[in-house]
Amino acid sequence: MKHLFFSRKKPEPAALSFDPAEKYPVLRCSICNGEKVAGLKNRQTGEFEEVMLVRTEEDLRTFERMTGTADIPKEY
Repeated sequence: MKHLFFSRKKPEPAALSFDPAEKYPVLRCSICNGEKVAGLKNRQTGEFEEVMLVRTEEDLRTFERMTGTADIPKEY
């Protein structure tokens, strides 16, 4: 018998491939509504590339695993 409602395991997110000499991970935080967006910022141009929306601490841990670093600076 198949169940109508069941939970699936979420697949582990793939590691981001980026050149650390060119880009670095950063959290963009809004001081108005508290929204956090994780992404990569170009060191030379300052261009921000959005990767994911961070809603919970688990989302933040997922982004840390994707980038391979736990020290992610915040920008406001």
